[in-house]
Amino acid sequence: MTSVELPELSGKVALITGASRGIGYGVAEALLARGDRVCITGRNEEALKEAVDKLGADRVIGVAGKVHDEAHQAATVERTMEAFGRVDFLVNNAGTNPVFGPIADLDLNVARKVFETNVVSALSFAQRTWYAWQKDNGGAIVNIASVAGVSASPFIGAYGISKAAMINLTLQLAHEYAPKVRVNAIAPAVVKTKFAKALYEGREAEAAAAYPLGRLGVPSDIGGAAAFLTSEQSDWITGQTLVVDGGIFLNAGVG
Repeated sequence: MTSVELPELSGKVALITGASRGIGYGVAEALLARGDRVCITGRNEEALKEAVDKLGADRVIGVAGKVHDEAHQAATVERTMEAFGRVDFLVNNAGTNPVFGPIADLDLNVARKVFETNVVSALSFAQRTWYAWQKDNGGAIVNIASVAGVSASPFIGAYGISKAAMINLTLQLAHEYAPKVRVNAIAPAVVKTKFAKALYEGREAEAAAAYPLGRLGVPSDIGGAAAFLTSEQSDWITGQTLVVDGGIFLNAGVG
C-alpha cells in the first residue's frame, strides 16, 4: 500500500538524491502525486527500501550509496535509465552539515567533505543526467540550497558557503544548459527534518515564533516548490533561487 493515491502516469521520470526521508522524501511524494516515476537515493539501504515500499514500489526505485561516490553516481543514473528509459528531472537534495562552530576554527578537511558532498556531487549528477538524457530531450534540474547560502550563517559557515556555491552552480548550469534544460534552486529556511533537528529540538515553539507565518517548514512545503519548478507552469523560469522561508527574511527590515 502506498502513502498517496497515485494518478495516471505522466510519462516523466525524476531522480532525487537523499530522498529516503526529510525534504527529498517530500519532493518524491509531490512528484509521484502528479504521476511521475521516481528514483531515490540514500546511504542506508534498509531505510531506502522502507521509503520505496511506502512511496510505492510500482513507480519508485531506490539506489543505495554515498552521494559523493562516483561509482554510486554512475550506477544511479544507469539504473534509472534501465528501469524507466529516461530521466527528465534531477533534484539535487542530498547534503551534509557535520560541523557546528565558528569558521575561524573550521577543520579544512571537514570543509572539503562538505563541498564534495553538497556541491561536487550535485555537479556530477547534473553532468551525468545531461549526457544520459537531458542534452537531447530536455528537462529540469532543481538544486536544494538553503537560506544559509544567501545570508551569513553563524556556526554553520561551511554549510552556508557550500549552499552559496550551489546557488552559483545553478546559475552556471542554467546558462550552459539552456534552452534544453531549465535549472533553478530552492533555498529553504528551517524545515522539520531529522537533518535540521538540532536547530529546533526542544524549542520548536520558540523557533517558530520568529517566522511571520508562525511555523517551521515541513517537507511538503519544499515538495510543492520542486513540483512547480519541474512543471510546465514554470517553463519560462530558469537560473532562479526560490526562497521558501515562512517569511523569516521579512524580519530583517526596519522595525
